[in-house]
Amino acid sequence: MIKHNKISVFEHQRLYVGQQGFKQSHFDALLKLNEYHDGNYFEPIAKGIRFNQYVGVIQVYGLTIEINPKADKDDDDYKWKGVLLKMLQACGKIKAESSGAANVKRQHLNLLEIYFELYLKELESLVRKGLIKQYRKQTKNTKALKGKLEFAEHISKNLIHKERFYTTHQVYDNNHFLHQVLHKALTIVSQFTTGTRLQDVTNRVKLSFPEVDEKAITAKQLNTIQLNRKSSSYSTALDLARLIILNYSPDISSGKEKMLSLLFDMNQLWEEFVLKQLQKACEGTGIEVSGQESKSFWGVNSLRPDIVLRKGSQTYVIDTKWKRPLKSSASVSDLRQMYAYCRFWDAEKAVLLYPGETSGNKFQSYLTDDYSNHNNNSPIEMDHQCKMGFVSVLDNSANLRNDVASEILKLLDF
Repeated sequence: MIKHNKISVFEHQRLYVGQQGFKQSHFDALLKLNEYHDGNYFEPIAKGIRFNQYVGVIQVYGLTIEINPKADKDDDDYKWKGVLLKMLQACGKIKAESSGAANVKRQHLNLLEIYFELYLKELESLVRKGLIKQYRKQTKNTKALKGKLEFAEHISKNLIHKERFYTTHQVYDNNHFLHQVLHKALTIVSQFTTGTRLQDVTNRVKLSFPEVDEKAITAKQLNTIQLNRKSSSYSTALDLARLIILNYSPDISSGKEKMLSLLFDMNQLWEEFVLKQLQKACEGTGIEVSGQESKSFWGVNSLRPDIVLRKGSQTYVIDTKWKRPLKSSASVSDLRQMYAYCRFWDAEKAVLLYPGETSGNKFQSYLTDDYSNHNNNSPIEMDHQCKMGFVSVLDNSANLRNDVASEILKLLDF
């Protein structure tokens, strides 16, 4: 059984070679992974790395690095253990009923195992219901003439065997692209579950899965998959397979180390969490909540606020910020951005929303603008207001709050 060492860190924390089993080979592999992802995941420092806002799990053979979120460096570390899992559940990225999720509460957080388990359960379900067959083209020698005769190849391959025909024809079986994608992800999972509690489940699923051609799967191919009524039940399994395949980095360290990373940008996750909570809380209240609306700004550039709320003729804009600000006032660039949002969306109020102890500055007006009315050229007075708002992510028991939306609506003076 392979022994897996685990390292637990927080976003923006530093990790040096020699600490907690972190070796030079792991350091080299992470640098190559970071280069592949445009330097977003880490910042190289002397003899180590400094993590950015990406959180989740990285597994290099023999070592698992768990990167936990932490909104404020002054908060106690224990409060943020397991927060990522709960936020992923709240955003619908992990099924709440996953037994893997329950297992994590007793052990160290390992998102890879959770997603592996979800994937294996989806495959088991598909196999139990019966895998679908599809038509596909096959080019090979056959004993009967069917389909299209590939004349040049037929002549070169069958000069002696006159009884054979080299043709391109249709076959109806399990060896189609959907199953090739699922099998590719299953092969990756098997590499990383050796010696874990999921090894037996993985082996069982592999035995029950049909033999298919092993092919390299690209992101472009994954993005072209379209499901129909017959294959709609494959949706969840294919989503998980896509996640596993695209985060797998084979032979990233000179052919010696295979790596799988499952990392989430906390800025994006915080934005999605806030959006989901507001949409859920505002359902049936007459408040419309939308995310990532876009309007043209200059040439190919566009403006895209995180969250827009509408109540009757009133419009409000929220821009989410995961990290606590270093100063008590917003930066000039943030204020300019929020002002542009207010102008283009005719919003009365805008909030820069940070995690932290529930509080909020008073709304302050940017300035009063005079617009020219296109009909009668009379001035129209528009007053835009903005403030910094803070909402606690955790309750007193260090659990993820389920009433965040109500606090945010209070910040907007709803």
